Amino acid sequence: MAKSIAGARYGDTGYSYTMSLIQGKHKAAILYCLMEYEPVRFNEMRRYLGGIADKTLSANLRELERDGLVARREYLQISPKVEYSLTELGASLMQVLDQLCLWGEQPRPR
Repeated sequence: MAKSIAGARYGDTGYSYTMSLIQGKHKAAILYCLMEYEPVRFNEMRRYLGGIADKTLSANLRELERDGLVARREYLQISPKVEYSLTELGASLMQVLDQLCLWGEQPRPR
């Protein structure tokens, strides 16, 4: 039997919440980069993603950090160094992104 849409709200779904965390042009790509190569420095990630402005990458990383998906580690040394990695919450999302990757390998033209 089909569910009734009466009274249902998309904003109340787990799907809506998940998408609110990863929506945008670069967030999923940033998470994928960290899933594959963590820890990653800012400039390494910018080169990997290609064509992303520093300001955009920085804003996306701050949002992902604010949402608890990405951790930022700053090393206080001469030539300051900052690395990004997934938090436990971010790592738990990787099963979902990994499935998207696997699905994308099937219909992708060669």
